[in-house]
Amino acid sequence: MTGSPVHPPHSMLPANRAAPRRAASAPWRRRALMASVALGLGAASFGLTVPQARADLFGRAQAQVSSDMSKVQRPAGFADVVERVKPSVISVRVKMGEKSGNEKSARRDRDRGDEDSPFAPGSPLDRFFRRFGGPDGMPGMRGPRFRERVTGQGSGFFISADGFAVTNNHVVDGADTVEVMTDDSKTYTAKVIGVDPRTDVALIKIDGRSDFPFAKLSDNAPRIGDWVLAVGNPFGLGGTVTAGIVSARGRDIGNGPYDDFIQIDAPVNKGNSGGPAFNTDGEVIGVNTAIFSPSGGSVGIAFAIPSTTVKSVVAQLKDKGSVTRGWIGVQIQTVTPEIAESLGLKRNEGALVAEPQANGPAVKAGVEAGDVITAVNDKPVRDARDLARTIGAMPPGTSIKLTLMRKGTEKTVSVMLGELPNVVKQSRSSSEGGERRGTDLPRLGVTVAPAASVAGAGKDGVVITSVEPNSAAAERGVKEGDVILDVGGKAVSSADEVRDALSAARADGKASVLIRLRSGDASRFIALPVGRG
Repeated sequence: MTGSPVHPPHSMLPANRAAPRRAASAPWRRRALMASVALGLGAASFGLTVPQARADLFGRAQAQVSSDMSKVQRPAGFADVVERVKPSVISVRVKMGEKSGNEKSARRDRDRGDEDSPFAPGSPLDRFFRRFGGPDGMPGMRGPRFRERVTGQGSGFFISADGFAVTNNHVVDGADTVEVMTDDSKTYTAKVIGVDPRTDVALIKIDGRSDFPFAKLSDNAPRIGDWVLAVGNPFGLGGTVTAGIVSARGRDIGNGPYDDFIQIDAPVNKGNSGGPAFNTDGEVIGVNTAIFSPSGGSVGIAFAIPSTTVKSVVAQLKDKGSVTRGWIGVQIQTVTPEIAESLGLKRNEGALVAEPQANGPAVKAGVEAGDVITAVNDKPVRDARDLARTIGAMPPGTSIKLTLMRKGTEKTVSVMLGELPNVVKQSRSSSEGGERRGTDLPRLGVTVAPAASVAGAGKDGVVITSVEPNSAAAERGVKEGDVILDVGGKAVSSADEVRDALSAARADGKASVLIRLRSGDASRFIALPVGRG
């Protein structure tokens, strides 16, 4: 109760009234008591009615908040969604004979070192795999490789009623047999239709039925903060459901130019590889493929292949058993703020062409080293990874329009896409057989010698024969054996020509100069401060 307090009735009595007259005044006291109660109730009513406008205001505000919150999707539970989608999820178990298992292990040992990971050695996905999707065993432990049968397990899900299912490439890679167990505990033999190592997607087929429950791949990208359900086979336990949210999108975890992962915080563990991540509409938004975990268990950082990528890959695997991608034949890198300043660009956007490959589509179209590709078919290119994904999503034989910036001038060229080669040429050191000699360039923190004077370095440019440990060049990853091909857009073949190019950059008022390097068989650009040694 608010307002004036209700006093006890005896407080209405005068403090100095004599006691002997108490009996005579009883009727008066009764009247006083009734008056006091009436006054108290009146005061109480008055106290309640005075702030009525404020109460109405609070009531309206609360009603408005309740109305707004009712419009937000706030599922009280996920049971209805899980009941619909869980039957589409399968457990995948693979077996490899001793010969296949040993050959696979030997091939990986030879190509990637003494590990079981199918990914590039030292890459984040390689480290994730060791605790996530490898052979049987506890996280962080490698399963036995040289035994009669090598087994592995993962997850997957049906995408059609006639038995097509999606899982990870690293789950079925090298398998002699693939078995799946459905949600009703029935076991089937599956065959691998096709795999795509670049995206870690595999398509398998289970025959014998035409009424398998299946899940729909979402056409829309999730929003950060959306609910997500991960369903799979962690540690071989069978259909397990965990929940979380979409933590981030477009994650690059260093596995290759096509990295575009969705990050989720739903608990995902070893054995979840290939399993689906659902939204609250029951659609698959991604395929779980990796986790980040220093301990081997879930720490709330998992990565899923977006459904849009999966749909594109699966369509090709189903049609022809393999994936072909468009290719323009250039080595590219992201434009950093320093590179943008060196090139006179207003924004650090686009993809810088480090070197067009000989006889590739880009060379035939007139693309040159130092060009910055800013758009494809008038769609802006954010960075090198964006360009790689855009070109890779187009079929070979497609004619495209590239917008370039070349020495401050915009140009447009037409390119006929080739097919991305499956074999990546291994790099080798250009300094093999070379000697440590040359001329100091203290402003760059390197010593150089004409390439023609160093065995194995080729004929073009100057070879870096030593790098000062704390120099600007060392900070940018320059190492002994790299070859400087041009400085500030000018080809160089001696230390004097490098100095002249640096002086020209300073005369133009530039804080840094763009240098093109060749490391092994790959080229790249770096921006070095012209006044720093």
